[in-house]
Amino acid sequence: MSFGLTNAPAYFMNLMNKVFMEYLDKFVVVFIDDILIYSKTEEVHEEHLRLVLQKLREHKLYAKLGKCEFWLDQVPFLGHIVSKGGIMVDPSKISSVMDWKVPEVVKEVRGFLGLAGYYRRFIESFSRIAKPMTSLLEKGVPFIWTKVRQAAFDELKKRLTTAPLLTLPNLTKSFTMYCDASKEGLGCVLMQEGKVIPYASRQKHEVNYPTHDLELAAVVHALKIWRHYLFGNRCEIYTDHKSLKYIFTQNELNMRQRRWLELIKDYDLEIHYHPGKANVVADALSRKSYVNMAVAFQMPLELCAELESLNLGFVHHTTVATFEAEPTLKQEIRKQQKTDEKI
Repeated sequence: MSFGLTNAPAYFMNLMNKVFMEYLDKFVVVFIDDILIYSKTEEVHEEHLRLVLQKLREHKLYAKLGKCEFWLDQVPFLGHIVSKGGIMVDPSKISSVMDWKVPEVVKEVRGFLGLAGYYRRFIESFSRIAKPMTSLLEKGVPFIWTKVRQAAFDELKKRLTTAPLLTLPNLTKSFTMYCDASKEGLGCVLMQEGKVIPYASRQKHEVNYPTHDLELAAVVHALKIWRHYLFGNRCEIYTDHKSLKYIFTQNELNMRQRRWLELIKDYDLEIHYHPGKANVVADALSRKSYVNMAVAFQMPLELCAELESLNLGFVHHTTVATFEAEPTLKQEIRKQQKTDEKI
């Protein structure tokens, strides 16, 4: 089949979806002529492989042996490396980003942001970092490459080459979501069992919105982009705006809030208040973070275990950390202070 025709890719994609309809999202993922088969055990994988090959034979579709790979622990797929541990950026694709020269025209800026934007789920505060560059895409803005834009360009390249490993979601378990809004934008992160699934952020387009509506907009934004994860699954949402937890019982709502409330009611969720100083997860996405994420990420597991024994809540294996002193720790501190001769 010639792919030079305009409608050829869409036609072929439709054919592949029909052929593997009964297997899609069960153990097969298809994108045009790329077929990914995933299984939990080798025995099950062998059966899945037979089913897929049988389907190809029935519909007289051919797979070139030289382009096929079997029995892999991790596989490159659509610019990502997918494994049991999660999903990460394909290093071979990032090499082109590192070699990208400083843009000299708007077209080159658009090309770089397009490539970087494809991996934005791996980058905290993507919209905030890219804002100096995206402003060049606006109509009537003269092309002036400033130090601020150069810093944004370098930071995006750095973030892409040090992108974290994102965990794969388990749709049989509940999700946790942190949302935050600031004057710089909206930020949210979806987690499961303390591990990050994706990051999301965008610039603030809402003008003159009150704080309550801005925080609610962050929640709605997250529900829309992660609907395929959250619809039909339990989700606990944390926000640093206390009044938002009473949105379901408020008597007076404006038209915007009523419209958003109808959307929120489609989901099985509960909104909790989380103080801003403790909500560093989403805070890092909507504004500059107040903690050194790199230091938290490199903290050894032995120290994590010691902190856990002291009843210090700590989330590891992600790029963020949250500490909260519990009452038993405070009592221990007071006890030690009384016996300390230097105090």
